[in-house]
Formats: sequence, C-alpha cells, structure tokens
Amino acid sequence: MYYEIYVRTAAESPTAVVAQATTWEEFPGLWRSLLDEVYGFLRSGGATQHGHNVMLFRDDVPNVEVGVQVAGTFDPSGQVVPSALPAGRVATTIHRGPYDGLDAAHRAIRAWSAARGHELTGTRWEIYGDWRDNPEELETEINYLLR
Repeated sequence: MYYEIYVRTAAESPTAVVAQATTWEEFPGLWRSLLDEVYGFLRSGGATQHGHNVMLFRDDVPNVEVGVQVAGTFDPSGQVVPSALPAGRVATTIHRGPYDGLDAAHRAIRAWSAARGHELTGTRWEIYGDWRDNPEELETEINYLLR
C-alpha cells in the first residue's frame, strides 16, 4: 500500500485516557477495556468528547494512553486522567483500511523519516476516524513526533 507522508505542525489536543504500561503481547487484549473505562467516564458526565478515539504510544515498552479527544480539562476519576496529544512537528499519514494493516503505515513513516534524516522521538499516536461497517472504508491518522 502506498502512503502519502508529510511533515506538519500538530496542535496539542486534550484527551481523557487510561495510561498503562504493558507489553506488545498483552496490549491487543487490553486496549478495549481501557477504552470502555474512558467511555463510562464520559457517559457519567466527567468530560465532553470532542473528536475521536486515540492511542498514544510514549515509547516502545509500551507506555500507552488509550482514550478519546475531549473539550478541555477535567478532574481525574478512577484510572481516567486528563492528558493531551502532543504539539510539535510530526510525520503523518492516513491509513485507509482495516486496523490489522496499521503496522504497514507505521513502517512506512519510520522508513520515510530515516530516508530524509528526520529523527523520531519515539512518541507516536493514532487517531481513529469515524466508524464504518466496511473495514475498507476505515481511516486512521498516524503521527510520529519529530525531534
């Protein structure tokens, strides 16, 4: 699959998340319960959704934040805490299609960045577009923070 990759300046985007240190083996079975906890918090009126579902990977441990873009700040509740997608220069692309193909977009950004001398910080995130019943119509924005 071909990915159009470009550098842009991202604005900080407030999020409601559950942060978790995990392993790559455990993460596929974990993320849904973390997101469900955030949605329970939103339904209780703890914050107002203003955007899409997100996953922020702070490093390769991985230390992850799973949640939702929100309108502004709020008080933490249980495991749900305020956070933000980072501001700064990012290499970005859009993955179109099923989520099980997201790794190809990540590999493409890493290769593209290396070929152009862009140093990656290790922080990256995915913003999941509106749900579509047809997996081929799904769109996920992928961003890598640059040094």
